[in-house]
Amino acid sequence: MRIIVDGDACPGISIIENIAKKYGLELIVFCDIHHYIRLDYGEVKVVDSGFQSVDMYVVNICKEKDIVISQDYGVAAIALGKKAFVINPKGYYYNEENIDRLLEERHISQKIRRAGGRTNNPKKRTKEDDLRLEKNLIKIIECNIRE
Repeated sequence: MRIIVDGDACPGISIIENIAKKYGLELIVFCDIHHYIRLDYGEVKVVDSGFQSVDMYVVNICKEKDIVISQDYGVAAIALGKKAFVINPKGYYYNEENIDRLLEERHISQKIRRAGGRTNNPKKRTKEDDLRLEKNLIKIIECNIRE
């Protein structure tokens, strides 16, 4: 079990890093050349910039029982197909029951924006988001260490 992070626009990396260190799990954070991420524990892999370049690295290396952290629904869908556990930076789970709905909502929002409409911006990160990320990441790890 490894933790693989889509590091572009991923708040909460320090929480993820602390948990990976506590449980002795391999941590890999991908980011493109336009981001600077420094870790005391784990590895940062810097990749070329480009449309979905980080996403492609994340989905290509993830495998069954890895934990993938990304806010991208496409990455989540592919990682779920590989039987990885997927969570977003706010601590919400992606799973087989919600991924189709999330992809459909993204598609509808894109159509609205292309037609000149407006959609809601994401809400600002809260302390509750940090706590949920910590709680749910630990829950995934502890449930799977026992297996």
